[in-house]
Amino acid sequence: MQLMSEKSAAGGGLRERKKRATRAALAEAAVRLAAEHGAEKVTVEAISAAAGVSVRTFFNYFDSRDDAFVVVDADAGARMRRAVLDAPAVLSPLEALREAMAAELAEAEQQHELWRLHAKVLHASPHLLARGVGAHMAAEADLADAIAERLRGVGDTGGPGSGAGPGSVTGPGSGLYPRLLAAVAGAAVRTSMDHWSAHQEEAAFLDVFHEVFTLLAAGLPAPSA
Repeated sequence: MQLMSEKSAAGGGLRERKKRATRAALAEAAVRLAAEHGAEKVTVEAISAAAGVSVRTFFNYFDSRDDAFVVVDADAGARMRRAVLDAPAVLSPLEALREAMAAELAEAEQQHELWRLHAKVLHASPHLLARGVGAHMAAEADLADAIAERLRGVGDTGGPGSGAGPGSVTGPGSGLYPRLLAAVAGAAVRTSMDHWSAHQEEAAFLDVFHEVFTLLAAGLPAPSA
């Protein structure tokens, strides 16, 4: 689940901040109502009323009722792609992606309840779960495109990512490495969230997240006995 952080909400002009806040309020209202009553029983009118806006305003942000359950923060993907592209050239692709994701997940512990409710809503409704998987795959593909673009740009300067030639299966233009990295990073985030959810008293979420990426960077060595 992708939620708007306070940092992202602070960006842009007043009009854009208000728009993002309204969209976030509608998405949260939709998730909470669906978790309590079941998504099929929640109406656009109920979501709009809970968020304190009109039905007309709802449709300024979502094409359908189901979109409010599935797409919680439509801007998160764009922010991560931009962060990957703008990361310092000295960072490896994995490091750039780690920092981009960490910035989005900085408030994970505070948003944990809503994440849990969102997962509950999706898993209780097969068609919503399918749409959620589709949205995740689309976002993952977009992130892979940003990684590929970064590899091409950094590779042109002879920096990290320039070692494989243009004919290599894993070269910057192949698409294999960017897709794999985006998929592995997504799995790392889900693993971090699942582990932290079961061991909240042992470590902060971002500590777990960084530990997972440290293991990835080390090549997933087998733990010592």
